[in-house]
Amino acid sequence: MHKTLIAALLAGASLAASAADTELNLYSARHYQTDDALYRNFEKATGIKINRIEAQEDALLERIRNEGASSPADVFITVDATRLAKADELGLFAPVKSAVLESRIPAHLRTADWFAFSTRARVIVYNKIAIQGADVQTYEQLADPKLRKQVCVRSGMHPYNLSLGAAMIAHEGEAKTEAWARGLVANFARAPKGGDTDQIKAVAAGECGVALANSYYVARMMRSTQADDRRAIEAVGVVWPNQQSWGTHINVSGGGMLKHAPHKEAAVKFLEYLASDEAQIHFADGNNEWPTVTGVKVRNPALERLGPFKADTLEIGRTSRGAAAAQRIFDRAGWR
Repeated sequence: MHKTLIAALLAGASLAASAADTELNLYSARHYQTDDALYRNFEKATGIKINRIEAQEDALLERIRNEGASSPADVFITVDATRLAKADELGLFAPVKSAVLESRIPAHLRTADWFAFSTRARVIVYNKIAIQGADVQTYEQLADPKLRKQVCVRSGMHPYNLSLGAAMIAHEGEAKTEAWARGLVANFARAPKGGDTDQIKAVAAGECGVALANSYYVARMMRSTQADDRRAIEAVGVVWPNQQSWGTHINVSGGGMLKHAPHKEAAVKFLEYLASDEAQIHFADGNNEWPTVTGVKVRNPALERLGPFKADTLEIGRTSRGAAAAQRIFDRAGWR
């Protein structure tokens, strides 16, 4: 081949590689307006423009599958380990080798294909007048007959509860988890409905005595300027469950690079940015989540008010893989 033609081809390849590094196509199922600043900071720091598409998890996963090898998506991010595991099971992620990610993200909060960038805890919220805090110190106690007609909770099909069920299976086994689920259902004050904020408000109003909720909903209400939110929070107590055993169950927000990502270098840079101190602090301040990177200092008054706790260190991939078994158990127990 003529040397001039070879030079031209190499120059074209170089330009294409350079162009690939100037943008990133992000498919996101995180629906938090506070993330806008996170993306702007990345663009400012790197010069890489983020093209973002937001939708529900199932819609995005179906879109990525339908797009196949021609998908423009570089990175998929979402909340909940079971949803990240679903993307992984569909073969949508590509393995990422990054010394930055491996050194900053603890081993139990990453897999070969996806990484957790923030955590939230599954806490117990109780009515301080109706319930004694000593009676709700563990997840297992929620199935105690003394709490008959006292428990509010969202659907057993929701990933937040499935992740908890998967963790319980890993720690206690399927038989004990099913016995727990049956006891929990027997203690329902009402049929499962609504989101975690609804459960907290129901406890505060005395509709039920105790509920499960993700910690960032509690922290959000603590920081709210709405009078009814503040009244509700003052009426409830918050427990870090299972501090004397395997620790409080945590869930995550996370993401990974997609298999057919056209901008792989930019994708890795973005994932590494999410593990930076700047981004980790943003997760805490912007959405009341905890950083996954150890040693990052945050100044969130609600997180400080909630205080320290012993978190479950179960490997997140193992947790996510148990969701199907948890769903079968919940179905048999009648937790719909």
